[in-house]
Amino acid sequence: MTHKIVIFAGTTEGRRLSELLAAAGIGHTVCVATEYGEIVLNRHPSVHIHRGRMDQAEILSFLKEGQFSVVIDATHPFAGEITRNISTAVEQLSLEEIAVSYLRLKRNEMARREGVTYFASNEACAEALEHIEGNILLTTGSKELSCYCKSESIRDRLYVRILPSAESFALCMERGIRGKQIIAMQGPFTVEMNEAVIRQYHISCVVTKESGVSGGFPEKIEAAVRADASVFVIGRPEEEGASCSEICRELENLLGKSLAVTESLEITLAGIGMGSEKGLTKEVAQAVREADILFGAKRLLAGFPGSLKKYPFYGAKEVIPRLRKMQEADCFVCRKKIVILFSGDSGFYSGCQSLYAALEKEIQEERLAGTLCILPGISSVAYLAACTGESYHDAAVYSLHGKELCNLANRIRQNPKTFLLTSGVKDINRIGKILLDAGLDFCEIITGCQLSYAEQRIMRLSPSECVEIKEQRLYTCLVKNPYAEERKLTHGMADELFVRGTASGGCSAAVKIPMTKEEVREVSICKLHLRERAVVYDIGGGTGSVAVEIARLSDEIQVYAVEQKEEAVSLMARNKEKFGLQNIHLVKAAAPEGLSGLPMPTQAFIGGSGGRLKEIMAALWEKNKNLRIVITAVSMETLCEIKEILTLYQMKEEETVQLQVSRVRKAGGYQLMQAENPVWICAFTFDGDKAE
Repeated sequence: MTHKIVIFAGTTEGRRLSELLAAAGIGHTVCVATEYGEIVLNRHPSVHIHRGRMDQAEILSFLKEGQFSVVIDATHPFAGEITRNISTAVEQLSLEEIAVSYLRLKRNEMARREGVTYFASNEACAEALEHIEGNILLTTGSKELSCYCKSESIRDRLYVRILPSAESFALCMERGIRGKQIIAMQGPFTVEMNEAVIRQYHISCVVTKESGVSGGFPEKIEAAVRADASVFVIGRPEEEGASCSEICRELENLLGKSLAVTESLEITLAGIGMGSEKGLTKEVAQAVREADILFGAKRLLAGFPGSLKKYPFYGAKEVIPRLRKMQEADCFVCRKKIVILFSGDSGFYSGCQSLYAALEKEIQEERLAGTLCILPGISSVAYLAACTGESYHDAAVYSLHGKELCNLANRIRQNPKTFLLTSGVKDINRIGKILLDAGLDFCEIITGCQLSYAEQRIMRLSPSECVEIKEQRLYTCLVKNPYAEERKLTHGMADELFVRGTASGGCSAAVKIPMTKEEVREVSICKLHLRERAVVYDIGGGTGSVAVEIARLSDEIQVYAVEQKEEAVSLMARNKEKFGLQNIHLVKAAAPEGLSGLPMPTQAFIGGSGGRLKEIMAALWEKNKNLRIVITAVSMETLCEIKEILTLYQMKEEETVQLQVSRVRKAGGYQLMQAENPVWICAFTFDGDKAE
């Protein structure tokens, strides 16, 4: 059967319903009373507009002539007369045995003021509270508690304001409301008193009855608006009807056609600068103004007061499930605008990129429907540079926000200007201590505090002054080093630079812990073919000289020095500290057992195997079947063992070098050549498989 549909409009919901039908290609007629009602409707080939007021007889005649089989009453809730006329006309058609389906579109939530949402019953309100975050101030009275205490997730967030009577206390106890959750006070209450309670208990939502002026209703609403809390109101009983979603589902059943919108979410990831409103770009400000829902950190959301629905999340694990649920619940909404806020610039040390990638995947795999875009903001580094008259194209820029940064002292030592994003005062204290420990006490730290806010300050501090700061604020730093050292581009450190230790030998005399000699280190490191962000194992680390030289090449290289001897590990720790290298990780264990749990290596240097070279090689092959390895040997036996083991694996880029180094030694008035023990350096790369 073909159905002809007429919508008696007069509300936003009626207009949206018409747009949904039009988007689905379903022809229908929309009746409006005034010219303004016609103007606000979107023109569409599937929509016929009838303008003009009609009484009951005219409506009956109109329905007969149009042969409408579905009548949707979407007139205003307070337009009682027109609703009665429509329903009476439909009843008359039924008496004449003309089949007509009558659907009354009502507003489940009547927003009479920004931030105020109305419900027909306590049960409906309690259900809605399940979907909001934060503490709830319940002012409906103790007798209504049962509706709100059925759900543990709601009950645990309730703060109940009751009359100070024994009966009220008893009802609270029966429902599991105790201690600080009970506020026993006698009204009426001023706006200021209500606001104080809301702020004291960090209330996100106030629940009240539509009690009128005498019940202090206006004061509660005003206080909630001032404190940026949403308000849920139990309204006076309304007429029967169905929500827009319920009517859409009924129409789907009647028409046999889906009305769900395929693009219901318009998602914007926005960088909002430092946080204050004046730091927003016009594009971002407009996106926020037009948003239906905001996501973001609590600090960022606090800068946007009002009734806008907000969720204090910005990570993919929290945001995506809520968007899916939102889309399922609101699949008949033409478009819902979502803005997710990020501090600073969206492309500068921001969580924006990871969320964008996750959302893009959700849309591509059709778990979410909608569009996705990024709006940039102003970084605090750019803002601080402008405040201080400094440039940042010629500076090093790093982030300490929520993460560790290796070798910070060395980075600052090598740069005249270093900008640092921080997580707060603890990072400022840490920067000061690191500079003092590294002997960089001559550096100046220009610190921007609360940038862009009214309380903004620019401070010029010494490292010792940074250590003493106690105030928990938002900080961005510029460290200026007037004596910056240019970074050395090659490895090559004299043996004398390393701390040397001793270990108990086989006789009474102490012997030095073995150390790979300078020339052997340099050739071996060259043969490793290191790249940026390499992960290197130094097996049999000894003094840690190889680990130190590798780690100094780049702050992005990670070195895992594996050593089983206590004295050697202690010595490596001293050399690590001496050269300020946090990218060396000490592993006190024998190989290959000590390799378990370490990240996959890209290169490995074996300076000592403890007689377990075959086992170590097998473990390395399991870790990375394309690993680059360099092994040093000082005896023919070790060299033969290496050659035998290598026959077990397919490899490429294989080479063996015998290195003979002689040093000049003064003997009286003469300079004599003193030969060091010859060393074999074997280098190769696994080529995927074991040998056949």
